[in-house]
Amino acid sequence: MILVSLRVALRAFGRNKLRTALTMLGLIIGVGAVVTMVALGNGAGRTVHDNVQSAGTNLVHVNAGNFTRGGEESKIATGLGMATTLTPADADAIGRGVTGIKHYASGVRFRGWMTAGDRRFYGQVMGTDVAWPAIYGWSFERGRFFGAKQVSGRERVVVLGQTVRDRLFGDGANPVGRDVVIRDRAFTVIGVSSSQDDDQIEMAVVPYTALQDLLGIQHLHTITIAAEQAGDATRLVSDITALLRERHKAHIEAAVARLRASGLGGNQMPNGAGLTPDDFTVKSQAAEALTKGLYTSVAAFILANMPKLDEVNMGEMASTLQQAGTTMTALLAGIAAISLIVGGIGIMNIMLVSVSERTREIGIRRAVGARARDVRAQFLVEAVALSVTGGAIGLGLGFAASVVLTRLLEWPTAISISAVLLAFGTAGAVGVFFGFYPAQRASRLHPIDALRTE
Repeated sequence: MILVSLRVALRAFGRNKLRTALTMLGLIIGVGAVVTMVALGNGAGRTVHDNVQSAGTNLVHVNAGNFTRGGEESKIATGLGMATTLTPADADAIGRGVTGIKHYASGVRFRGWMTAGDRRFYGQVMGTDVAWPAIYGWSFERGRFFGAKQVSGRERVVVLGQTVRDRLFGDGANPVGRDVVIRDRAFTVIGVSSSQDDDQIEMAVVPYTALQDLLGIQHLHTITIAAEQAGDATRLVSDITALLRERHKAHIEAAVARLRASGLGGNQMPNGAGLTPDDFTVKSQAAEALTKGLYTSVAAFILANMPKLDEVNMGEMASTLQQAGTTMTALLAGIAAISLIVGGIGIMNIMLVSVSERTREIGIRRAVGARARDVRAQFLVEAVALSVTGGAIGLGLGFAASVVLTRLLEWPTAISISAVLLAFGTAGAVGVFFGFYPAQRASRLHPIDALRTE
C-alpha cells in the first residue's frame, strides 16, 4: 500500500512540477540553512574548544644546560651549566613518551648578522621544526613555512619576520625567492610571517638541521612543546623532567664524577640535599613569567604551588567551554526551528490545496472500496515524500554552501554523520506533522459529497 501511494504521489508531483518545486523550496532552504549552520557551528565549536584549551600559557620550554643562581640557599641543585647533551632523539622521545602533547619542535638558536645585497640586520636566527607555526599560531603575509622534507633534507630556506623583511628588502617588499646570507651561506626566502610578537618579528626561522650544519653542531639548544590543555603544563614539566633524567642519566653521572674529582662541585650539588643536578631545564611558560626576576627561594615557592594554579585554570576553561557550547546549541536550535516551521507550513498549504483539487478522486476511491485510513496513508506518504525530497536537495545545498564558505571566508566547517541523519529525520518528521491534518481531512470526506464535487 505504501509503495502504491508513493507511485501515486510521484505522478502527482510530476503533473505540477512548478508548484511542487515551490513547495519544496521552503524546506530546501530550511534544511540547507540548518546543515550549513550545523557545519559552521561544529567548526566554530572545535575552534573555540581548541582556543580555550590552549588559551594562555600552554607552552613548555626545554633548554640545554642548567644553572640556578642561589640554588644552594634553598637546597636546589644549581645545575651543570652549559651542556651539549640535548638531542633531536630527546625531542622525539618526549613526543612519543609523554601524553598530553599537541605539538613539539626541536630548536637551535644563533644570533648574528643577516645580509641581503648591501643591507644587513643583526638579529636572532631560529632553527626549528615544521610544528613551529602550529605552536605559535602563525599565519603568513607572503609564501609559506618549510616542510618535513626540507628539514630532513637540511635545505637552506628561511622564513622572515616582518621587521627583518623590512630592514633587508624594504618596507612591505615581497622577498620570496630572494636570498639572505647568514654566516656566508645563502638561504632562500620562502615566506614572511604575519606574527606581531615583539621577538618573532625580528627573527629569521630556518630548518634546525640547516642551522646545525651552519654552526657545526649535532645537539639542540631547546625543545618547544605545546600542551593540549594549558592547565596540563605543570604535569608535562614533571613528566618531561623525569623522562630526560632517565635518558641523560649516564651523562649526568659522568659530569658529577668529574666535578667531584675537580673539587668544584659545591655550588652545583648542595651539601646534604641528596639531589643530583640536571644538564637541562624544563619550565612552563607560566612558570617562566611568574618567576622572572625573583629570588630563588621565592621562585621555588611559586613553582611548588603551580599545580594549584593549573587546577583553577582548568576549572575556568571547562566552565567557559560549556557556556560557549550551550550558547551555540541554543542559536542553532532557534534557527533550525524557524526554518523548518516555515517549510512545514508550505507543505501543509500545498497538501490542503491538493485535497481540494482531488476531492472527486478521493470520492471515487472511497466508492470502490478504499478505507479512510487508505486515503489518509496516501496523503501522508505524499507529504513525507515531498519533505524528504526537499530535505535531500537542501542537504546537498548545505554541503555545497559549507565548502564555499570555507574557501571564501576561511571559516572552518565540519559536517558530521549525525547532522546528516538529523536532517533526514527532521525532514520526515516535518512531513508527518504538517501533512497529518490535510491527510486526516481527506480521509473524513464523505464519498457521496466528494463524488458530487465539480
